[in-house]
Amino acid sequence: QVQLVESGGGLVQPGGSLRLSCAASGLTFTNYAMNWYRQGPGKERELVAAITRLGGSTNYADSVKGRSTISRDNVKNTVYLQMYSLKPEDTAVYYCNAHRVLGLGPMDYWGKGTLVTVSS
Repeated sequence: QVQLVESGGGLVQPGGSLRLSCAASGLTFTNYAMNWYRQGPGKERELVAAITRLGGSTNYADSVKGRSTISRDNVKNTVYLQMYSLKPEDTAVYYCNAHRVLGLGPMDYWGKGTLVTVSS
């Protein structure tokens, strides 16, 4: 059974930082590109950051570029999102997504999300 479990969310003040983690199990982790999405109050889900299966390439939404770093540990089967200089508009539920790029099986798996609230 595939599981993606996010952690690290919480309440943070504007200008603060935090690191989200997503631990994956039940899949061949290196067959999957990993993505972080978020959905803010009253907003559609948006892609925040992406990393290729071996970690050689990353991409970021303009809204977080320069303030975020996505990384992965293919030994620990974990992907991270380090966020800096947080703003109130970063408030959202952050979801981890595994997108298959090799092998067979479902294309996408999702975690249940972790809430990040940026507020003073």
